[in-house]
Amino acid sequence: MRFIFKTDYAQDLKLAKHSGHVFWYGTLMLALLAAPWLVAEYWLAQLTFVMIYAIAGLGLMLLAGFTGLFSLGHAAFLGVGAYTQAVLTNAGLPFPIALACAAGLSAAVGLVVGLPALRVKGIYLGMATLSFGFIVEEVFARWESVTGGNAGIHIKVPDMFGWKLASGESFYFLCLFITVAATLAILNLLRSPTGRAFVAIRDSEISAQSMGIHLARYKTLSFALSAALAGIAGALYAHKLQFISPDQFNILQSIDLLLMIVIGGVGSVHGAFLGAIFLISMPQVIALSKDQLPAAIGQAPGLQAAVYGIVLIAFVLFEPLGLYGRWLKVRTYFQLFPFYRKGLFKRQKSFQKSDRLK
Repeated sequence: MRFIFKTDYAQDLKLAKHSGHVFWYGTLMLALLAAPWLVAEYWLAQLTFVMIYAIAGLGLMLLAGFTGLFSLGHAAFLGVGAYTQAVLTNAGLPFPIALACAAGLSAAVGLVVGLPALRVKGIYLGMATLSFGFIVEEVFARWESVTGGNAGIHIKVPDMFGWKLASGESFYFLCLFITVAATLAILNLLRSPTGRAFVAIRDSEISAQSMGIHLARYKTLSFALSAALAGIAGALYAHKLQFISPDQFNILQSIDLLLMIVIGGVGSVHGAFLGAIFLISMPQVIALSKDQLPAAIGQAPGLQAAVYGIVLIAFVLFEPLGLYGRWLKVRTYFQLFPFYRKGLFKRQKSFQKSDRLK
C-alpha cells in the first residue's frame, strides 16, 4: 500500500502523484508513439477508433459521470461535429479551423439542449435528449443540399495548411495528440472550481445549491463542454471513415456511447478509455469466436447485441463500478494482502436527509 506524504503545496498541482504514475504513463505513451511500427495497419486503425471513441467518452463521462446528467441522444452531437467538419473541409478550410468550428457548433447545440436539464432530470431528461437525437437525425436526412441526405457525403483528407494527412500513420498521430490534449484538459477541469461544482451537483443538487453553486450555469456548461468533445470526436470519425450518412448517428450509436462509459466505469477518466477499448475490441472478439461456437449461436444475426446486453446486465448486477472499479479492487487486494477486507468497496447509503426525501 502506497502512502504519499505531502511536504509542498506544489505536490497538489501535479497530475502525477508519485513516481509510479510517471513510469507507467510514460511507458504507455512510448508504446503508443511506437505503435505504427509495432502493429499491423488494421490494428492501428482499430487503435485510432479507440482514441476517437475515448474522446467522445470523455465528453459523456463529464456529463454523466461527473455532473450526473444522462444523455440518450449524444450521437447527435457526434453527428453535428462530423457534418460540420465534412462541409467546411470540402469547402477548402484547413483542418484546425474546421475542427474548431465543429467543436464550437456542437457546444452551441449542446447549450440549447442543456436548457431542458434545468427543469427535468432522470428519465425525463433522457427522454428529452432522446427526442433531440431523433430530430437531428431527421435534419441530417432531409437537409440534402448540405448533408447529402440519406445518400451521405464524402469528406476530404485533413489538410494542415497545405500538409495533407493522407496516410493512416499520420492521422493516428493526429488523433493521439488530440486525445492527450483532451485528457489533460478534462483532468485539469475536474480539479478546478468548475469541476468541483460539477461533482457537487452530481452528489446532491440541494447541497450544491445551498453552497452557492449556480445550477443552471453549471448544468448548461457541462452540456456544452460534453457536446464540444463529442463534436471533436465526430470530426475525427468523419475523417477516419471518409464517408458519413445519417444512419451512423442514430439511437444505437447513443446507446453504444452510454454502454461504453457504464462498462468502463462511471465517474472515472480511466473508464472512458477502458470502455472505448471494450466497444472496439468486443466485435473483433465475437467475430474470432464465431467459428468456435455452435452454428445455431455463431451464425445468429443478433449475436453481438445479445452479448452486449448480457455484459451490461452482468456489470450492473455484479460490478457497478465498471472495468476500472474491478481494476481498483484487484490492485487494492494485492496491496493489502493478506489484510484485504471484503466489504472495503461496498457502496454507502445516503446519509443526508435531503437526499432521502428526493
